[in-house]
Amino acid sequence: MPLNRTLSMSSLPGLEDWEDEFDLEAPTPALKRTLDSMNSKGCKVYFGRWLIEGGPLVVLLDVGASAWALERWKGELWDTCNIGVPWYDREANDAVLFGFLTTWFLGEFLAQSEEKPHVVAHFHEWLAGVGLCLCRARRLPVATIFTTHATLLGRYLCAGAVDFYNNLENFNVDKEAGERQIYHRYCMERAAAHCAHVFTTVSQITAIEAQHLLKRKPDIVTPNGLNVKKFSAMHEFQNLHAQSKARIQEFVRGHFYGHLDFNLDKTLYFFIAGRYEFSNKGADVFLEALARLNYLLRVNGSEQTVVAFFIMPARTNNFNVETLKGQAVRKQLWDTANTVKEKFGRKLYESLLVGSLPDMNKMLDKEDFTMMKRAIFATQRQSFPPVCTHNMLDDSSDPILTTIRRIGLFNSSADRVKVIFHPEFLSSTSPLLPVDYEEFVRGCHLGVFPSYYEPWGYTPAECTVMGIPSISTNLSGFGCFMEEHIADPSAYGIYILDRRFRSLDDSCSQLTSFLYSFCQQSRRQRIIQRNRTERLSDLLDWKYLGRYYMSARHMALSKAFPEHFTYEPNEADAAQGYRYPRPASVPPSPSLSRHSSPHQSEDEEDPRNGPLEEDGERYDEDEEAAKDRRNIRAPEWPRRASCTSSTSGSKRNSVDTATSSSLSTPSEPLSPTSSLGEERN
Repeated sequence: MPLNRTLSMSSLPGLEDWEDEFDLEAPTPALKRTLDSMNSKGCKVYFGRWLIEGGPLVVLLDVGASAWALERWKGELWDTCNIGVPWYDREANDAVLFGFLTTWFLGEFLAQSEEKPHVVAHFHEWLAGVGLCLCRARRLPVATIFTTHATLLGRYLCAGAVDFYNNLENFNVDKEAGERQIYHRYCMERAAAHCAHVFTTVSQITAIEAQHLLKRKPDIVTPNGLNVKKFSAMHEFQNLHAQSKARIQEFVRGHFYGHLDFNLDKTLYFFIAGRYEFSNKGADVFLEALARLNYLLRVNGSEQTVVAFFIMPARTNNFNVETLKGQAVRKQLWDTANTVKEKFGRKLYESLLVGSLPDMNKMLDKEDFTMMKRAIFATQRQSFPPVCTHNMLDDSSDPILTTIRRIGLFNSSADRVKVIFHPEFLSSTSPLLPVDYEEFVRGCHLGVFPSYYEPWGYTPAECTVMGIPSISTNLSGFGCFMEEHIADPSAYGIYILDRRFRSLDDSCSQLTSFLYSFCQQSRRQRIIQRNRTERLSDLLDWKYLGRYYMSARHMALSKAFPEHFTYEPNEADAAQGYRYPRPASVPPSPSLSRHSSPHQSEDEEDPRNGPLEEDGERYDEDEEAAKDRRNIRAPEWPRRASCTSSTSGSKRNSVDTATSSSLSTPSEPLSPTSSLGEERN
């Protein structure tokens, strides 16, 4: 793992004073000799444990401390691989430093080992790819794997509003990369893909992209998983939703003061979150669909109100004064209400204590009414509630704000759809919306991610494991994965938007249909749908998806050490064609497919009255959950691996090299861990 001291100093104060205390004792003599040798030759290499669940062993390579060798290593990279790196590209220069340090470490470790181990080095993204190329160029006995989570050129092309997927075969990749001044980065990525023993991508849609842009078909697709245990709330997730929604409602009360003419109990919270890539993340489609949804709700006289949050970091200089004032007014109203309540309660207590009913005309005096009138007067304002919670530096040219001006969603009283742009990642210490991202997601009703370019998509996956329905697309890895494994995704709260074979306008119409259909669901139907969504968590657990990484490592070992390992593909894979079945409570009639369950009894608030099935029987959530749990099974290995070693005492080591590196063995079901900010940042 590359050590960025600038970030480390800010996140771990006192790191510069650790020095000797920074390292843990290496578990093997060979590793200790490797660390000592590199440190004695001018490098700074540290060994310790990663402070995450499981505490995996990690080696930190200080790239800044090795900058003295940058020019020499860049020259060697040119002589060896014909890849030149410009001096002004600091990120690429760091990639060169990290690549040479990684290769140095692997070579030194092999040299210091008495019994030559079988090492697997797994490199993630082009930033780590230089090390892979050097391992092959120096003929190190290492099995190499390269995983791309998104191609460089693909991300740039999609951001340029081109018809990307229909022109994959027609792009002149060298010309396109050169025009965008990323040719040297593209060369690193392509060289790593071709040099690796095994090349993988995170989704099938990215595999197609890599085949055309990097000119190599991936050997295995390794889907991204989640640590489901981290998000698991068992039967409490519905209660957590209610608690988190209450926190969001408090913010909404303050934000819309003076225009709070809608029922918060009939308000739905939608959100989109991620990097501020307006077109790639689908913010343009979402805004257009919201405008159409607003029209549908108004003309149909719907009582539902939708508050749509845009959580995307942008350039700001401070909080919006009007937004801060709204939260201050809300808190002042709360204090006033508590003061009056205490006085009212005290007088009521005194009256009841003497055995008489209180005179309601004397319970509140003129001072109390004056206080309440002043509080009401403070809530009056003529302007609309602000769309953006911060002061934007480029307000006039910001894509989201420009589109909002065009479609006219200004948070007026007549609008059934309200928009809040929060151009900063959420934090529990914020004076505006003091919740972290996980709590915010749990409090919302629907996550909307209509991305045009999304190699995987952790945001909808996180929604799923927290029991929140989401909208994804068939151009995202997550959407393709769920569409492949679930017979009726929408019944489980996974809506798949078609952005591959429909025009932009048709995709907006389909998204509008999804949103309007969701708004028509009753409260109980949404509860049932959240239960179904949460039960899909097992499909996204690393416990199962990590097996694809295992298979990739076994394949790499068989290619790098054919005399010791064999890999036997199994063409008749039992997992092929398997799809998660429809929920038993969803009627098969297309006319009723809009709802996630049949209509329920009139008494929606009584949990004892479940919705009726077509045969008149009550819907039993526990019974359906048991059926779904039985249907969940671990994905089979994409190809069965049979690894045999001719030397019974031979050792196998695995090195996972990316923005993170770790030491593990191929026999362990390990794979890169993910955090909530990984795909959003």
